[in-house]
Amino acid sequence: MTTTTLTRLSPHLQDLENESIHILREVAGQFDRVGLLFSGGKDSVVVLELARRAFAPAAVPFELLHVDTGHNFPEVIEFRDRVVAETGVRLRVAHVQDWIDRGDLVERPDGTRNPLQTVPLVETIAEQGYDAVLGGARRDEERARAKERVFSVRDSFGGWDPRRQRPELWHLYNGGHLPGENVRVFPISNWTEADIWEYIGARGIALPEIYFAHERAVFERDGMWLTAGEWGGPREGETLEVRRVRYRTVGDMSCTGAVLSDATTVDDVIAEIATSTLTERGATRADDRLSESAMEDRKKEGYF
Repeated sequence: MTTTTLTRLSPHLQDLENESIHILREVAGQFDRVGLLFSGGKDSVVVLELARRAFAPAAVPFELLHVDTGHNFPEVIEFRDRVVAETGVRLRVAHVQDWIDRGDLVERPDGTRNPLQTVPLVETIAEQGYDAVLGGARRDEERARAKERVFSVRDSFGGWDPRRQRPELWHLYNGGHLPGENVRVFPISNWTEADIWEYIGARGIALPEIYFAHERAVFERDGMWLTAGEWGGPREGETLEVRRVRYRTVGDMSCTGAVLSDATTVDDVIAEIATSTLTERGATRADDRLSESAMEDRKKEGYF
């Protein structure tokens, strides 16, 4: 990855970093067993970096958790495992395939497994006794996520009720919850996609290479450039072609599209997203297009 021209944090980024570190320390102080959702994507990578800074020189006091659909990009899984090996943080993986093999989940006709992540997530949280789970969701990504507080209480079934939102004045966070409930915590809620990239550049944070422009065999479906894999491939009338693309977000290959791009450096990416009129999820995530309230419905069922 080529370095960016940024060499230090701007006052804006410093304020965001300080706020996130404060939140992470609050989590460590208020909860007994905490999981940090980690997929190897840019937002979870930044949350892990913030956690390392929050508790240095001590180890990160959280366990990493990844709900693996089995249809993730191989480059991202390899990066995830490399980060875990380098940092020494414990990783727990919940494989969606295990729930399918047991008959608890059924494959969807369209091949996408992203909507199937909710049950493994909720059941793993319960099995492991997590009373708090950290996520890399940001308010600028999607309308339902814009409704979230930093500390978001979930019921014993993992469900989210927007009416149970608590005030968070003066950076005071209330982690109180009943037995069986858990709290989802979003330490980068107030960051934007541009903030994330500027921070990545300023801190020299490594990312999977698919976030930068590269040649890839893709096919177009519903306005998105998809990569074929075990989940499926081109249908009748769809053709594989080599394009220069990059990914703004990573997830299940069946519903995560690439964007045509020549951005090979952090600076290039920052310049590119500055002119974009769509959020990264709005532009490249088919699962968010299922309905007007797709994300909110999934959150109410237990998703992040």
